[in-house]
Amino acid sequence: MFKSYRLITMLRRTAVYLVLTVFALAMLFPFAYMLATSFKEPKDTFRYPPRLLPRTALTIEMPGEDAPLPLYYVEIDGERREFALVESNIRIGIFADPDNPNETVERPLTDATPKGGFTNQETAVVNDKEVPIYQLEVAGVMRDLALVGQTALGRFVDPQDPSVTVLQNVRLSDPVEAITARPQNYSDVVALQSMDRSLTNTVLVTLAVVFGTLTTSVLGGYAFARLRFPGRDNLFVFYLGTIMIPFVVLVTPMYQLMVMIGWVNKIASLVIPWIFSAYGTFLMRQFFLSIPKEIEEAAFIDGASRLQILLRIFLPASTPALATLTTFTFLYSWNSFFWPLVVINTGNTSNHVLTLSLNVLRGRASDSPNLILAGAAIAILPPMIIYIFGQRFFVENAASSGVKG
Repeated sequence: MFKSYRLITMLRRTAVYLVLTVFALAMLFPFAYMLATSFKEPKDTFRYPPRLLPRTALTIEMPGEDAPLPLYYVEIDGERREFALVESNIRIGIFADPDNPNETVERPLTDATPKGGFTNQETAVVNDKEVPIYQLEVAGVMRDLALVGQTALGRFVDPQDPSVTVLQNVRLSDPVEAITARPQNYSDVVALQSMDRSLTNTVLVTLAVVFGTLTTSVLGGYAFARLRFPGRDNLFVFYLGTIMIPFVVLVTPMYQLMVMIGWVNKIASLVIPWIFSAYGTFLMRQFFLSIPKEIEEAAFIDGASRLQILLRIFLPASTPALATLTTFTFLYSWNSFFWPLVVINTGNTSNHVLTLSLNVLRGRASDSPNLILAGAAIAILPPMIIYIFGQRFFVENAASSGVKG
């Protein structure tokens, strides 16, 4: 009975893990495809059906050729071999016997001669359609055949034995490719849209907003949690209520304020308005309330000041809350788009952040998805790394919030 229960438990856990793994892979696939496409060549991004890993077509040096020739797979006697494409647009005629239209041969048009000459070329009716007649040598015999169709083929040569040639449709041929990467896409997108300047601006703005938010939230949270002054609770409720005001309502008055101060098109307009956070103050206040008052009273008896208590007792104990606030503030500031779009002009590229540069890049490189996705990778990877390293702390914060001291 015990073994049966353990078996059932193990099967249930295995099924749960399999389901979670499938969903995790499905959610990670778009990110993996974006990252892989950012290393592809431009023509590889338009290939159908699409492929995950980047590939590049292989070439080979051939005697007498000025440039390397692309390699394609050619099937000869059931064997798939690698041939070099030396000529890609050879006009091929499809010739048929006028008396037996089902009997056709394919030959280059240069091997056929119009019967009657180009001015008085003879014609015949094949399948209710009038077509020209050509003289063509087939199996050592000169025959009069009707031109019923045309196509274009490529001439492929065996690199090991140039005397072996094959005519084959280039579009339907599989190129010889190897899995590779093109990291030049990142340098190209930086040169195209000055992404290095935008990245620097984004880092500076994000760090300033994060540091400013932590400072104001810690000081405000400590004041609302530990200091007693008239109207403290009413003021906190009023401050917390500002979270319910939609951002779209604040855009116009905030922009008018930036115009009055003279901060339009300035980096300061992306920093100063966002270093005061009602959410951050609320988060830190709630965490500080969970710290026993006895510890603070003991520090007062030992002669510690309010600032010393905050720096030496409260801050070291509030690492999970600080990490949570840092992560959320970093993600919000890094990905902010609407406010920079409003307050920073599109032409002022020297003060662009990544979101604005990506918006402009979307139009300038619309025919190069690999460059757009390379720019997206530059913008996505830093906050993703921050989230991975910071998630342990705010998971710990969420878990500890349900524990009573």
